[in-house]
Amino acid sequence: MKIWIDILTPKQLVFSEQILKKIGKRHDVFCTSRHYHEVEKLAKIRDFSLKIVGSHGGFEKKDKLQSSGIRILKLLPIITKFSPDIVISFASPEAARISFGLGIKHIVFCDSPHASAVMKLTMPLIQKLLIPKIIPKQEFSKFGIDKKDIITYNAIDAFVTKQRITNHENNIPFKKKFKKNILIRIEEEEASYAKKSNSIIPIIKIIIEKYQEENIVILTRYQNQVKNLKKLFGKKAEILRMNFDGKVLLEKTDIFIGSGGTMTAESALMGIPTISYNAIPNIIENFLVKKKLVIRETIPHKVVKQMEMIFKRDKKYWKIKSDKIVNQMEDPFEKLIELIKQP
Repeated sequence: MKIWIDILTPKQLVFSEQILKKIGKRHDVFCTSRHYHEVEKLAKIRDFSLKIVGSHGGFEKKDKLQSSGIRILKLLPIITKFSPDIVISFASPEAARISFGLGIKHIVFCDSPHASAVMKLTMPLIQKLLIPKIIPKQEFSKFGIDKKDIITYNAIDAFVTKQRITNHENNIPFKKKFKKNILIRIEEEEASYAKKSNSIIPIIKIIIEKYQEENIVILTRYQNQVKNLKKLFGKKAEILRMNFDGKVLLEKTDIFIGSGGTMTAESALMGIPTISYNAIPNIIENFLVKKKLVIRETIPHKVVKQMEMIFKRDKKYWKIKSDKIVNQMEDPFEKLIELIKQP
């Protein structure tokens, strides 16, 4: 069977890597993506084969629309030639439009109903949707997919992505030896669901004031973020674009401060002390907070207080808690395999 997977984000890439481990030997799988720095860099690190078609649209709505339209037109002859039997995506608008137009079965994995613009463009056009059990089906069915076509699995996506085997990287940015490693992830700015916010700036400022002797690494998403943060904080922290496999960095991290997205979830399930400044409220982050695997804190001085408490605790405390939750989760790909078998 021929399967086309459209991959748009780093998380989708490492998730797809696990899909390939399950089905790649039995099926002819073709993976596409678009020009997007973090995806292309990670694909190179992970030695993951991708056909790059089109580009990320940026922040402006008009640019998003134009980039999506151009990408559909560029993808169409490529996908027509490959002639897939099934399409798998993570709510790719371009994959949804092409699969609908060509009459190809489209299976989607998604844990982001808060991305309402993407949901409106994809949910009415797909055949089957696989989601974490903790998200109510209504969160997706309101966008136009029938509840009977939504299949749940008892896991969150970080359960899958954290299983990847990491390769040693020599350029780890924690430079000072025998110091605490503090990793901060800047929030998304260019996704359709994102709202521009400077909520992380006062948090970074107070962390640098308190922990300037430790290793502080700030992971940005876009070059303009690097420029702006360097103006504000100079050489007081390592300010970098995401040129790493995030899991490699997390494995060396003592505390992770995230926006509540992919790295926040992965950090929590790896048993790393994790604070979310909740830049993009979502159901997965809320679940992790309720399970006490993530501490949600948005007030700068309280973030530092939480960090003080974390440093006083035995690191095993977090790993024991995360392992208890992880051990209850299931492999979602068994359900995918069943869907692939269905006519």
